[in-house]
Amino acid sequence: MLLRAVVTVLVVAHLCSCSGVFFQPKRTWVRTPTDIGLRYEDVRIKAADGSTLSAWFLPAPQKANATLLFLHGNAENISTHIAAVHWLPPRGFNVLLLDYRGYGASEGQPTVAGAQQDIDSAMRYLLARRDIDPSRIIVLAQSLGGALGLHYVAHSAYREQIRGVIIDSAFIGYRDIAREKLQRSWLTWLFAVPLSLTVTEDFRPIDAAPKIAPIPLLLIHGDRDVVVPVHHSEWLYDAAQQPKEVWIVPGAGHIQSLGQAEVRERLVAWLQVQLAK
Repeated sequence: MLLRAVVTVLVVAHLCSCSGVFFQPKRTWVRTPTDIGLRYEDVRIKAADGSTLSAWFLPAPQKANATLLFLHGNAENISTHIAAVHWLPPRGFNVLLLDYRGYGASEGQPTVAGAQQDIDSAMRYLLARRDIDPSRIIVLAQSLGGALGLHYVAHSAYREQIRGVIIDSAFIGYRDIAREKLQRSWLTWLFAVPLSLTVTEDFRPIDAAPKIAPIPLLLIHGDRDVVVPVHHSEWLYDAAQQPKEVWIVPGAGHIQSLGQAEVRERLVAWLQVQLAK
């Protein structure tokens, strides 16, 4: 039993000291938008360091109300995370789904710093397109993508083009969530603090939250989320400045809120309000 505990701690220490604990990419696609009846463009975007990134652009059938840059969570790739946004083009919104480096057909290996470059490259790609309104861009981000998106928007050179930020099921910091996870197991709780210290404090989402304003910020979180507990969004809300909202969705687990029809309708209404300003 002692040997098992030691091995577990060593494995966790290794994970905490590298990107593997936060990035779990899948290379192969399980579906394309065509499989679910959506038009799309399979696009390639050059990152600042020369890496080629993969993304899907889903156009609205008619003139779009806005364009959403979608940042997915830590596992798999855009072919599975499309489930969160496939309903938006029929509601009048373009969507760009980005795979960070190392995910899907994107080159490279994922890191937090590299993902920041990737998001910036996707934003520049959108702004260069002639078929969208560059003044009507919304960032929609889930889980790890929410953590990445908060830091990106807070420090982006293109803040004036961003009309709203929607963050679903994000955590307050990389070290914070690693410590919480370690404290959940009797095998690792004693080492939670020293092991979590190996995780970077750079790009901390809760430090970015107050800097989102005056861009409207919407935080969404399911009250049954056991992956990232709901208090993370509550703390992000407390740290943020107005204008801000937080929706705690009853019965929803991790990144499950947008699967509910009533939440989708409420989100479309929120988007319309922001775009009317």
